Amino acid sequence: MTAQLDELVDKLSQLSVLDMAKLKDMLEAKWGVKAAVAVAAPAGGAASEAAAPAAEATDFKVVLEPVADDKKISIIKVVREVTGLGLKEAKELVEKAPVDVKATAPKAEAEEIKKKIEAAGGKVKLVGL
Repeated sequence: MTAQLDELVDKLSQLSVLDMAKLKDMLEAKWGVKAAVAVAAPAGGAASEAAAPAAEATDFKVVLEPVADDKKISIIKVVREVTGLGLKEAKELVEKAPVDVKATAPKAEAEEIKKKIEAAGGKVKLVGL
């Protein structure tokens, strides 16, 4: 059976994309089925869990958006406070924006960082992990 399957794979590999689409349509008609992408349940999860809505993220990545020149000094101060970086490192980080200020932080901490940076005139995006 393996030789037959190998031969079939070789023949199918020679088909053009258009011919593959026609073959799919022909097989659907002959077998009375509809081709669809299979969705696997999450690892360790039951099908009922997969149907449940996704849980809200608890950890976030804090991403600093590009900063206007007139706001850089105040943003650098906040970044130093939040990250514990030195002046030079904080300045480099702010100038490289968009950049991660914090790779992972709990929701409350991420929102607090966002408030501080926005109060200083910057823009922050929180990305759920």
